[in-house]
Amino acid sequence: MRRSELFSALAALCFLPGAGSAQPWLTREGDLWVRTFNDTASARPRLRINAHGPVTLNGNTSRGFAYTVKVSVKARTRERARAILEKATVRLEQQGEWTVLTTPGGIAMSSVAMKAPRLQEAYISTSDGAVEAYGIDGDLHIDTGADQVKADRVQGDCTLTTGAGEIHVGQVEGSLHCMTQAGAITARAVKGEAVLQTNGGDVEVLQVGGSARVESGGGNLHIGVVNGSVTAINGGGTIIVDRAMGNVTTHNMAGPVRVGAAAGIRCDSATGGVQLANITGPMRVSTATGNILANLLGSRLAESYLATGNGDITVVIPSNVSVTISAVNELADSVRRIVSDFRDIQPRVYGTHLVAEGRVNGGGPLLQISASSGTIFLKRP
Repeated sequence: MRRSELFSALAALCFLPGAGSAQPWLTREGDLWVRTFNDTASARPRLRINAHGPVTLNGNTSRGFAYTVKVSVKARTRERARAILEKATVRLEQQGEWTVLTTPGGIAMSSVAMKAPRLQEAYISTSDGAVEAYGIDGDLHIDTGADQVKADRVQGDCTLTTGAGEIHVGQVEGSLHCMTQAGAITARAVKGEAVLQTNGGDVEVLQVGGSARVESGGGNLHIGVVNGSVTAINGGGTIIVDRAMGNVTTHNMAGPVRVGAAAGIRCDSATGGVQLANITGPMRVSTATGNILANLLGSRLAESYLATGNGDITVVIPSNVSVTISAVNELADSVRRIVSDFRDIQPRVYGTHLVAEGRVNGGGPLLQISASSGTIFLKRP
């Protein structure tokens, strides 16, 4: 063998896994030993990533796929790390319209950073780790065992699930379904329906083009502008709905409810006050403990009902709203338990109850008001 050929063979051998002591494919990052894989693949419209660690996917950023996978392990010695990581393999398969990337797991963790072409569909599944996905032209599905999830600029439907961690969403052109066992959820704009569920944490969604269902085991719920109906369920915390074109249904175990505008309202609350305005349909409101404030400014009422077991009820009736009032206060210790700004509706004792009935602005749909204690106020603006 010529001397030049011998030197070339020895140089190539040094870059093989396990060859020599340099180990250029094995690096140290903090307390981890890391092996890095870099590769590319031709474009396909659908992608699946099966990972065991954090994943970042940027769609519509390259003509084909370009990815970096870092496989890491904790080990006392370089030799032990080398023995583990030599067996680590990253598989990339292309089958029809699908590209499938699978990273090693077990005692090793892997992080994925990928640039992708335009995607009609993307699935990301990881046993543990934060996931970020941006610029998906079709549907997006993310499932992580634990950690934060972020998604933005999704043109199709979006389904995001984490075992524990926050979920943050920018813009989704289709529907959005989010589920976390513990953590906050935020969403900026959803063109379709939105279903957001957490067993414990705040939830905020600013714009929804369809209906919205928001649930939390305990936290503050803020629902902005919804072009359909709203269902909000809370184990404890505030519920705020700015404006809904459809009906609003709320169930709150402990905490106040505030609705700025809706086609109708059905509210059940164990503990907490209720504030309503601009309700253009029926109101069915009941709270065991808490004050109720219903401002009928801008409202077009249907037959409605307001009741509290322990608290005041205040109804503000402007001159352009016609309504028939039937108010009953079970605590008749004083005629001041019903206070009315309307001359034709004044309290009178009826048995053990205090009652006030009559028409406002010519009369209209019946509004029944019931208080077990506290005071009922009928006010002009």
